[in-house]
Amino acid sequence: MPGARGEGTIILPGGGECVVLFTNRALADAEKVLGKSILAVAQGFGAGDMGVGDIAELMLVGMRAARHDARAGGPVPTVADAYGVMDQVGFTRVAEVVIEAIAAVLSYGKEETEENPNA
Repeated sequence: MPGARGEGTIILPGGGECVVLFTNRALADAEKVLGKSILAVAQGFGAGDMGVGDIAELMLVGMRAARHDARAGGPVPTVADAYGVMDQVGFTRVAEVVIEAIAAVLSYGKEETEENPNA
């Protein structure tokens, strides 16, 4: 489905994968979890103010949104699952995927607005 969404896939060393999805609804969930606006979160990425726990919580939001979107069964991901992925591939890889996916949602429609500022 097109629209304001950002997806990322992390390939796990054992051959599995972890998919994250961010939509506006997922970003609203992230705001609730982190207790700050998504714009403050995005600024925190650039300022280096986001810690391991913040990235794990964002990862969890993205994992749950991907599960919901895929209508997948099985257990609901937990923060322990998010840390498990981070332990397997490292903080930097998880942060890259999460940040890129969130940026895709935040920048959605930007090109269209730049091309037609009166839209």
